[in-house]
Amino acid sequence: MKVLLHLCCAPCSIYPIETLRSGNLDVMGFFYRHNIHPYTECLKRQETVQSYAQQVDLRVIYQEGYDLEGFIQNVVYREADRCNYCYHDRLRTTALMAKRGKFDYFSTTLLYSKFQKHDRVKSIGESVGRAAGVPFFYEDFRSGWKEGVKTSKDLEMYRQPYCGCIYSEKERYYRPGKKLE
Repeated sequence: MKVLLHLCCAPCSIYPIETLRSGNLDVMGFFYRHNIHPYTECLKRQETVQSYAQQVDLRVIYQEGYDLEGFIQNVVYREADRCNYCYHDRLRTTALMAKRGKFDYFSTTLLYSKFQKHDRVKSIGESVGRAAGVPFFYEDFRSGWKEGVKTSKDLEMYRQPYCGCIYSEKERYYRPGKKLE
């Protein structure tokens, strides 16, 4: 069985790839770029995915282009609900690519992160899977959180400090009232 796995970043892909492969699934990665801001962050994450993919012999499709404007246009005035848009766009894009590539399933490394809205990811994945005609492969990978973090540190991977979008970067770093030094 072939699975197309959406990769948000290399550190979050470690445990899901190992788990899926241990279940005798043929895994191929898909790196989605449009939600990762700024562009330099996108490049760091992609380079880390490329390096890790080479280490573990993982074939990966890398999304072309960089549609920062499209992402922002789709979340403007809906910033509080931006994660739903982002999950939907990434999973729908992955599902459609899985259909074109004749994959049996698609899944996502978002199911690994303890910081993501797990139930929403699952629900959206199942919905877009039905619409695209490719089943969403659900597995709760959060049980491997500590193992994946340790492995990524052991491998000296670049570990990003925020989710990916410009809004999550602001939430990570902006502290109202804190003076610049």
